[in-house]
Amino acid sequence: MKNVTITVDVETAAWARVHAAQRNVSLSRFVGGILHQHMRESGEYERAMQRWFAEKPVKLKSPAERYATRDELYDRGRIR
Repeated sequence: MKNVTITVDVETAAWARVHAAQRNVSLSRFVGGILHQHMRESGEYERAMQRWFAEKPVKLKSPAERYATRDELYDRGRIR
């Protein structure tokens, strides 16, 4: 692990101390956990976006073919 010094305003520091104490962890571990979670979520979002853009667009087989309706796509007919 790497030690890092951060500077925060008084209100933020008080909030962080309270939330760390509620979770029964040190302030250092609490802040580290928040940063780690943010890093992981950021990476997941980037990977999901890359997968989305890698998908090929849906093409119709012939000009006469129609696109599926919303109800057909989501099978909402059974709900109503």
